[in-house]
Parts: sequence; C-alpha cells; structure tokens
Amino acid sequence: MTRGTPKPAPDEPERKCLVTGEVSPRRGLIRFVVGPEDMVYPDVAAKLPGRGMYVSSERDALETAVAKRLFSRGAKRQVKVPEDLVDQVEAQLARRSVDRLALARKAGQAVAGFEKVKDWLDKDKCRILLQASDGSERGKTKLHRPGGRGSFFDILTADELGLSFGRERVIHAALAAGRLAEDFRDDAVRLSGVRKREVGGEDAGKVNRPDE
Repeated sequence: MTRGTPKPAPDEPERKCLVTGEVSPRRGLIRFVVGPEDMVYPDVAAKLPGRGMYVSSERDALETAVAKRLFSRGAKRQVKVPEDLVDQVEAQLARRSVDRLALARKAGQAVAGFEKVKDWLDKDKCRILLQASDGSERGKTKLHRPGGRGSFFDILTADELGLSFGRERVIHAALAAGRLAEDFRDDAVRLSGVRKREVGGEDAGKVNRPDE
C-alpha cells in the first residue's frame, strides 16, 4: 500500500488509479472530471458532476498522469490538462486541511500553542499532533507524539496552521478524537503524498502510520 492510501473500511467505495491500475479506497485517491472546453479539473471533494477519473494521491503518480496524457485515455477522448494541475491539487488539499482544522478549533476539538498541546498530550486527549513543517526541529522534539495510525503530521506550514486558529503563525497544534479529526486525517494523508519536497530535505510532511 502506497503512502497516502488509507486502509479500506467495510463497504468503502473503491476506484482504479489511472496510473498504477491498482484498485484502492476512493478516499485515498484524487478525483478528476472533464469540465467546460474539455479541460480537466481536480475534484478533491468528489462532488463535481461528471464521470470521475482517479489517480493515487502521490505526486509522482499525478505527474505521470499528466506527462503520459492518461487523462485522455481515461476520458476516452482528447482533453486539455492545465500545466499547473498537480499544484492545483496540492493547493486544494492544503486549503481543505486548513478549513477542517478551523472547524475543529471552532468546535473546541483543536488547540494551539506549546503549553495547551502539552496539556492535551499529558491527559491523553490528543488524537493527532500537528507541528509546522518549517518550525524548529529542536522545539518540536520537546513534545512526545501520541502514537498510533495517523497520529502525527508536519505537513502544514506555520502560516497555514495559523490560518486555522486566526493567528499569524502556529507551530504546535492538537486535535481531539472524533469525526473532525478523522476527516482532517483523510485529507492530510493525501496532502502528505502530494505536497512538494523541500529542497535538500525530506517531504514537507509525513504521517506516522506504523501499522500500514
């Protein structure tokens, strides 16, 4: 199972990836549709009308789909693909992750700041630990990770985390267990596969999933 592909739940819809030919849970794929003027559009929320085409939530797979014109094959006709299609996918997933975290914050199911996050970790209230991808590595090691599948992400920047909490920048954040945390996790897992690599470093974000 590739990174960014969640384990299937019972009766969860599955779709075939245009690139790999593998059948995977739909929530671990990126959906695309053909819109006006035969242009291909990403549909990360899977709500746009039309016949969907699916690609694994991995940047390499998406770039291959563009380079080899696999969307035309999937649509069974010639279609147009914007040059920045992969970047569009990344931007949509990042925005979606920020919005989901903001919803959790408004519902009282997310907190930000070192002391508040540490308190939640000490009380076993933290389901998902979030740390800014551009934060200090030394500072991030001062908090223990909760452990378990999908329990840690450093996929969002300090500015992006800040948007979720109405602040300029946020380095540490935590999500409590619940539906909002699981919804966030699904999008963050996909983003972790699509987000660009930092120059000279690891992926901009990773997910700790020891049982996958």
